[in-house]
Amino acid sequence: MSELVVRRLLIDLETPLPRHWCAGDAFRTAFFNSLSMSFPVGEQFFIDAVRNGLKALPTEQQAPFQAEVQGFIGQEATHRRIHSLFNQHLETQGLVNDWAPRAERNMQLLAGTNPRHALAVTAANEHFTAIFAEWLLRNPELLEPCEPRLKTMWLWHCAEESEHKATAFDVYAALDGSHAWRIKWFRRITFVFLSDTLRQTVNNLRRDGSLWRWTTWTSAASFLFGQRGLVRQTFRPWRAYLRRDFHPNQQANELSGRWLADNAPLYTVVSRPGQAT
Repeated sequence: MSELVVRRLLIDLETPLPRHWCAGDAFRTAFFNSLSMSFPVGEQFFIDAVRNGLKALPTEQQAPFQAEVQGFIGQEATHRRIHSLFNQHLETQGLVNDWAPRAERNMQLLAGTNPRHALAVTAANEHFTAIFAEWLLRNPELLEPCEPRLKTMWLWHCAEESEHKATAFDVYAALDGSHAWRIKWFRRITFVFLSDTLRQTVNNLRRDGSLWRWTTWTSAASFLFGQRGLVRQTFRPWRAYLRRDFHPNQQANELSGRWLADNAPLYTVVSRPGQAT
């Protein structure tokens, strides 16, 4: 099991942020903003899914997961709080979060169902965030020259997502979750996640007045499909999830540990495994 440390990020999210905070690039800003808009609702769903999954295990099987689940919940709760603060700035700038209420409605459909379903949904989403995190940690220059506070926020979030990428997957497996349902939910979440990201990004650009600018779409093409593009570099790790013998820890996370070690002054440790958060 992973030892998940809960950290408090030491950045100022009170001071107003520039509209195009990502190097003046409208598309990259809108894309990252759209992801952030999904996080408070999504992180709470993941917390509930993993917590309920742990409770569904026989009592004698819960102990090996207790510390990791506690760390997972602490990290995700911190991400939820940080992105809620960031999203307040987006609201002030006139952006409208259509993703969160749609996600909440979809999540309600799982209320009262077998906890394996919510865990499978969470494991799928955690795979998306993990491969995105690895990609961004490998290409941090894509956040240059961005607003320094937000560069730190995104790379810190990526580092922790890489740390806890296996938690939901392992609890799902401990509950004897089937490979077939894991893959069914993964395919569904792939469609939902990509379509929601696109819809919210386009909506952000439309409200920003940048949707039909040529530079917006050239930036999008490079960011997604260029030599170091997101789609180009994450397709293989995305596909790896389909293997019957897949496990999240098969994908490297050295970049996560390196970033956390190199940037220790940017956060404080709130709790370590086994401690109260």
